[in-house]
Amino acid sequence: MFHVLVADAISADGLAPLLSAENVKVYRNKENYPSEDIHALLVRSATNVDDELLNSLPNLQVVARAGVGVDNIDIQAATKRGVVVINAPDGNTISTAEHTFAMISSLVRHIPQANMNVKGSEWNRKKYIGTELFGKTLGIVGFGRIGSEIAKRAKAFQMKVVVYDPFLTENRAEKLNVTSLSLPEVMSCADIITVHTPLTKDTKGLFNKETIPQLKKGVYLVNCARGGIIEEEALLNNLNSGHVAGAALDVFEVEPPTNYNLIQHERVIVTPHLGASTKEAQYNVAFQVSKDVLAYLNGESVHTSINLPTIPKEVYQKIQPFYQLGKTVGSILSQAMKTPVEDITATYAGKITEWETSILTKSIIAGFLRNRVDTTVNEVNAATIAKERGISYGEKHTDESHGYSNIIQVEANGKDINMVVRATFIDGYGARIVHMNGFDIDFAPSGHLLYVQHKDRPGVIGQLGNIFGKHETNIATMHVGRMLQGGKAVMMLSFDQPIDRKLVDEILLIPDISSAITLDL
Repeated sequence: MFHVLVADAISADGLAPLLSAENVKVYRNKENYPSEDIHALLVRSATNVDDELLNSLPNLQVVARAGVGVDNIDIQAATKRGVVVINAPDGNTISTAEHTFAMISSLVRHIPQANMNVKGSEWNRKKYIGTELFGKTLGIVGFGRIGSEIAKRAKAFQMKVVVYDPFLTENRAEKLNVTSLSLPEVMSCADIITVHTPLTKDTKGLFNKETIPQLKKGVYLVNCARGGIIEEEALLNNLNSGHVAGAALDVFEVEPPTNYNLIQHERVIVTPHLGASTKEAQYNVAFQVSKDVLAYLNGESVHTSINLPTIPKEVYQKIQPFYQLGKTVGSILSQAMKTPVEDITATYAGKITEWETSILTKSIIAGFLRNRVDTTVNEVNAATIAKERGISYGEKHTDESHGYSNIIQVEANGKDINMVVRATFIDGYGARIVHMNGFDIDFAPSGHLLYVQHKDRPGVIGQLGNIFGKHETNIATMHVGRMLQGGKAVMMLSFDQPIDRKLVDEILLIPDISSAITLDL
């Protein structure tokens, strides 16, 4: 008999798979359950699954979040204890897309304001003259599952849809009948802009005091994705100046929000993070994780595991260093390229070819996609998400190990660019990147890195050092590589702290430096 604790409010309909299972007993009262016997824990956002709670449940096997985000679960602490963490990544796609479009319609027709006006015994029709969606240009920033659903609805309103997603392939854009543009192009032409990206170092403050003034005058801004993508103070200033006609916000930098000047602005409409708050979405996510928890407890595979691969434990222990290395290599390629990619090939050599490498290939794809999509990616769902994104992948085994006992080589190809990274794992030294795009190099792939491509000329490193010194930024390590003396060269620098964007912009002013890309691993 398995014992399942449901710590937060979840309907009986959503728990049906567990409640109807003969080998499961469900506890729905936090104050009255046998902590020593709990095998599975189901939560929403109210319960914080931290060290203290995990320690109190010594026989816990799986934690399930009835929703997409897992911010309230300490993934590292759960992984150390061998506790599987699962979520419901697809359950709120439609609800969020519909809420976003409802916000767009309400914003351009001033529906919330007009509603309050009439309820206040007024009848001010001239004050609330709206704007039609027909024929307008909708800019979608971030074109994952939710962005795709919004595009379908916009097409039904006969809107023109332009998309900024640096990883969107031409084939997928054509298939979904949208126009793929650069971010500045979307900013300059869109009448309405809605954001649907994850919150990362690249998207945090994407719309700020420098970029919002570049938007088309009279633009409407919508954020039902993550708080922090739009800088609230910059948005307020541009609302006050009239450059931004209105904003619809479901998410905020701090929740509940504290910027009352923004949320009380007459041309701003707000909701309390309701994107996933529909009966259907709440049911879908609960039912999905209930099924997956039951499957896991019964020894079956699940497709939404966040932290552990679905392979035998003894096999995982052997390949674990390379499994983690694969994710890291995928992440390096993704961050270094920042362009659409059409195919990825992993090549293995050495003793590693004696093992099952398909799980390693999927870990590479998961690492590559992690910062490119608006949902959790792991080796279980990586293949499906890659297919959705128009990315094919494969793997090969070879005898060419380049002098190492084990080697992983990953090549990513796009329309106009390709990149190759080789990596190995050495006992006693750990993971090493030994080759990047034609350059032999040797560095540990972790922490805050800066990947610089430059000409091999005297003084380049000195100029870099001067800039870092001026900004009081300490270089922890530096590794260099070159093909020919005086030709193209690369360097990889590591730092104790994240690198400021303005510092990188200053580096790019050095004539002999062709690119400088931050990597956070």
